[in-house]
Amino acid sequence: MTIGTLAKQAREFSRALDDEKHALKQDDFGWYPYGTLNNFDHLRALLGKTKHEDVLSLAVDGAIADIGAADGDTAFFLESLGYSVDAIDYPPTNYNGCRGLRVLREARKSAIGIHEIDLDAHFELPGARYGLAFFLGILYHLKNPYGAMESLSRIARHALVSTRVTRYNVAIERQGQQGLNSKRVELTDIPAAYLVDSHECNNDPTNFWMFSESGLKRLFDRCGWDVLEYTSLGDTKKSDPATAEHDERAFCLLRSRHWQP
Repeated sequence: MTIGTLAKQAREFSRALDDEKHALKQDDFGWYPYGTLNNFDHLRALLGKTKHEDVLSLAVDGAIADIGAADGDTAFFLESLGYSVDAIDYPPTNYNGCRGLRVLREARKSAIGIHEIDLDAHFELPGARYGLAFFLGILYHLKNPYGAMESLSRIARHALVSTRVTRYNVAIERQGQQGLNSKRVELTDIPAAYLVDSHECNNDPTNFWMFSESGLKRLFDRCGWDVLEYTSLGDTKKSDPATAEHDERAFCLLRSRHWQP
């Protein structure tokens, strides 16, 4: 199945799943408000017209891991296509404490695995081996991205990773302000990771590391991954780690060098 076809099916599934959520009428919590299945459109930009267009064929060696599952939209979609899926998230940082994920699994009579794991405290996934891991939008929320990527390389043969990246350390309109980060510096060619202040990015203290492009690629290499495909979306000229208007996201397909057949 090409990534274009997969993205189309993901959009159709998303609409149907939104109807299911509305019908469930949960009053004690809110559903995760962002469309995680929209990631398949971004993956089309990454994989379209490449030899990896049939990306789900990479899952042949084992189950699929959906890391940072939110309400499980991606996990349920992949299950609908016939794949065995583990959904991994952590209630204290999940939007609704993983209640949405569990309500949907029960309502859909789903067989996906739900695993509550603090990836910062101990990155150990429930499955011994995964052919493919979805690790989208999570890396910059982790305190120890190096440990996470290295641990993942030992149990997943391939990984789809997205994370926020930055070309400058500070937004144009914020340069010159007093403090440790007053001078605007270009980071593109420096293998660096910028540590945001607790409320600098979206007023969200769970944001930590924003890599430069070269820093992200070096992280992958040092952790045992080969980059098969790479693209970035958003503001690819003047991105910064703090403002929504200068948001840039990297999307990558990786293959582990640590995988043992």
